[in-house]
Amino acid sequence: MNKHGLLHPELAQLVTQVGHTDEFTVCDAGLPIPSSVSRIDLALTDGVPSFMQTVEAVLTHACIESVVIAEELAVVSPALHQALLGRLEQENAARQQPIGVTAISHEAFKARTAQSQAVVRTGECTPYANVIFQAGVTF
Repeated sequence: MNKHGLLHPELAQLVTQVGHTDEFTVCDAGLPIPSSVSRIDLALTDGVPSFMQTVEAVLTHACIESVVIAEELAVVSPALHQALLGRLEQENAARQQPIGVTAISHEAFKARTAQSQAVVRTGECTPYANVIFQAGVTF
């Protein structure tokens, strides 16, 4: 059994297999997931696991170069938007290269998920609680 790190085998595999610039999505319970994309379903019940718990696990174990979020997140769910940006700032403080943040329309976001290596579905029920991570490199 894994003593440290990600315990969910599919999520651990995703984090270790993505290469530089590959993308994967962490989403709320309601985001439509394209049938062509691998689904890693973590959702148990309303809010479990939360979006931010899942983001924390990803940022702890993956090297991320940039993220894409929906523009609507800042307007409709400002507290979650600030929590995400705050966590990204913490990550930036520990790195030499800051994580880039791009905001696009929710419709464009949904279309872009088709490029993801996988979509990780959480139990989050906060509107627009979705992020696309673009993998970086550790060197």
